[in-house]
Amino acid sequence: MPEFVDPLGFADKRRRVVGELPLALFDRIEEFLFERTGSIRVELEFGKDGRWSVVTGWVEADLVLQCQLCLDRLPWSVRLRVALGVVASLEEADRLPASCEPLLFDGGAPIRLSDLVQDELVLAVPPIPQHAVCGDNAPPGPQAENGKRENPFAVLAQLKNNDSKFS
Repeated sequence: MPEFVDPLGFADKRRRVVGELPLALFDRIEEFLFERTGSIRVELEFGKDGRWSVVTGWVEADLVLQCQLCLDRLPWSVRLRVALGVVASLEEADRLPASCEPLLFDGGAPIRLSDLVQDELVLAVPPIPQHAVCGDNAPPGPQAENGKRENPFAVLAQLKNNDSKFS
């Protein structure tokens, strides 16, 4: 697998990239991972769709995230369909077909393949990973007798009232 890709050059040559990337390369999802071992399977085809250079294929991984409620392991299988249109500006991105997401590339230095894949993975990882049952079993906060949540600052108000009595 190449470390760097030139989306426009690869599209002109209709290159195909297939292989695995070590999970250790993906630092932006690292904070959500319970286990940092394994790899990301990638199959990407660079080509043309009309006048657009496109990147299509899939990204697949069996991640083990950390549940943010119980802090235990959370298996998370990912199989993402990739459909990117290579654009040089936001104006071009607005003209892309609806089936493509923009990949901003100005034609300069090649981009790191792991960064391209990581951008897709970031969208697949939930912002707050949690087991479905953890949300139902989460301990409730302090409740008043009428079922409404108590004001956490009520104790401070009582202290203030007690303090003003002694002034």
